[in-house]
Parts: sequence; structure tokens; C-alpha cells
Amino acid sequence: MTSRILTPGSTLGIVGGGQLGRMIALAAADYGLKVHVFAPDADSPAFDVAAAATVAAYDDAAALRRFAESVDAVTYEFENIPRETAEILAAGAPLHPSAEALATTQDRLAEKTFINELGIPTAPFRAVDSGDDLDRAIAAIGRPAVLKTRRFGYDGKGQRMIGPEGSVDRSAIMAEFGGAPLILEGYVPFEREVSVVAARSGDGSFAAFDLCENEHRDHILAVTRVPAGGVSPETAASAVEIARRIAEALDYVGVLAVEMFLVRENGSERVVVNEIAPRVHNSGHWTIEGALTSQFAQHVRAVCSWPLGDPSRTGGMAVEMRNLIGAEAEGWAAILAEGGASLHLYGKGEPRPGRKMGHVTRLLPRV
Repeated sequence: MTSRILTPGSTLGIVGGGQLGRMIALAAADYGLKVHVFAPDADSPAFDVAAAATVAAYDDAAALRRFAESVDAVTYEFENIPRETAEILAAGAPLHPSAEALATTQDRLAEKTFINELGIPTAPFRAVDSGDDLDRAIAAIGRPAVLKTRRFGYDGKGQRMIGPEGSVDRSAIMAEFGGAPLILEGYVPFEREVSVVAARSGDGSFAAFDLCENEHRDHILAVTRVPAGGVSPETAASAVEIARRIAEALDYVGVLAVEMFLVRENGSERVVVNEIAPRVHNSGHWTIEGALTSQFAQHVRAVCSWPLGDPSRTGGMAVEMRNLIGAEAEGWAAILAEGGASLHLYGKGEPRPGRKMGHVTRLLPRV
């Protein structure tokens, strides 16, 4: 279904009820929009801030059709929904980002092939569907390398390092992944991880936030700092241009994040794309306080066919965002007592290890 310009009072449908859906819903409410959230879990955090909720499985076609008919446009908070789900939704209401963009970015092989066809560098990669494929891929790419599931992996799940030395028990490795389609990616000797969070609207307008520097612990994003330290203005501009080219080629509508590696070789620096997230992104949470338009407000603007907002940093301040993972969220009172700290808790229940419970943002001296 084609795009339409929503007006305040319209209803935006969000597929997925986690913290990203919750923060999109909060941003939509600031613009006078109602939100209807579709998620399979009755205790989804986004339900707490939504005008309406549907509890149903992502493959419940009848529930999806009723949901799409009840809203004026649909978006989603995460990419791991079946393409069939996206196509059912798109038949009933404008869907942003599109089912085509979703299909490209939720499969690592399709995604990296797409990026390379744009002339944008990634790690070398090969498809792996059997033990023989794994042997050939290692021979072509070399070691170390990273073996990943092509779909559904996040926060370090669904991947395995193939070290530079030692034997490779291909049968055990393939059994470990349970027959899922895989991709082997060459290891990139990067200095740091960076990302561009950007938005594109249906009329082709594009706006990018400043390049972020990301620090991961146990494969989970721990800290984002903006602007990225030690990166030349030319490299930062190149990273933003890569994000723009990707968004244009996907005919993308909404916010996306392009995760990249910063590589230094022979005295020069460049970025290599790791992956695309077709949604608002953890490394963009700093924008709630740290930018004139947050990534969530920007996403709402894009999917409603409204003008994009100014992505500049608030007052030119540097910004640091820290995830509160597991029991770290129990320190909420101390954070509230800290001058200049902005606390966000996601309304989740048990603070399990590795579970993102919230985040805190701090604005730092101007840079």
C-alpha cells in the first residue's frame, strides 16, 4: 500500500513490544498520535505506553490483518519478523520500512551481497550450508574468521569464532548451529566500532546524526560516545555518505543504523560496513537528550511522511550513553541523584544477566 501523510490523531501501528517500540510510542505521543502495538508477549514494555495492544503471534495472519486495518501506518521495532508477516501488514496499511528493505537486511548473505554491489566494502564472506562449504570458505577467506547464522542473530548470539590456529571439527561446528544457513566472514582488524544512525523519508530527504563510537562488552553494546573519538572529519563524512547510499538504494523510509569498523592501514583510515539495522538502534539512544530531534521522533516523522527534524547535537555537546544491563538498573536511585544524568528505564520485570533494562545519558563539555 502506498504512503500517506498522517495527521495528529492518527494511529501508528508498531510491530514488536520491546524497549524500542516503547520509545517510538512515547515519541509518537509527543506528536499527538495514538499507538497500537502488536506483540506476542502480554508483558511487553511497549504496551504500558500504547493506546491499544494486540497480543498475538507474528504468524497469526488473521490477527495481523485486523491490526493493519485498525491503524493508519505500520512500522516495526526489530527486523526478525518473517517477510510473510511484513507482506500481510503492507497489504492492509502503509508499511515503513518496506518488506523489501526488511528482506534484504534480515539475511546477512543478502545484506552483504547488496552492500558490495554498491561498491561499499565489507569483510570478505562466503555462504556456508554444509561441512564442505565451510572447508571451502575457510580456504578462500583464511583464519581467523567468524561463522554466523544468516538470520536472527543479535548481541553476539548465533556466531562462533574460528581461530587462527588448531584443527576445525566441521561436523561439530555444523551440528552446533543445528542446520541453519550460515555465513563465514573474514575477521576485520579494526581499531574501534562506529555507527551512523540516519533517517530517510519517502520524498528522498535524508538526515544523519553524528558518527557514534560504540564499546561492546560480552557482545552487548555497553557505551556509545558521540562524536566518535579520533576519527577524521573526512572519514566521518564518508561514513555518513555510505549510510545515505544504502538508504537510497533500499528506497528506505524510517531510521536505520549502519554499523561499521574503523580500520587504520599504512597511516590512513577507512570504514568497513559490518551490518545494517533497519530500525531505530541502541547506538542512537543518546539522541533523546543529545540531539535536537531524537532518533525516535525522526522515525515517527519519516513513517508519517512529515519533514525530518534537525539531527544536530544539543548545544554542540559531547554525549555518552550507557546501557543498564541486568542488575546495573538497580542503581537507578544513584543515577537520579546525579546532576546531568538522564535515566531511562524500560519497564521490564526481572533484571536477568545480559538483559537491557534501561540506559543513562550524560551530556559532556562541548567539543
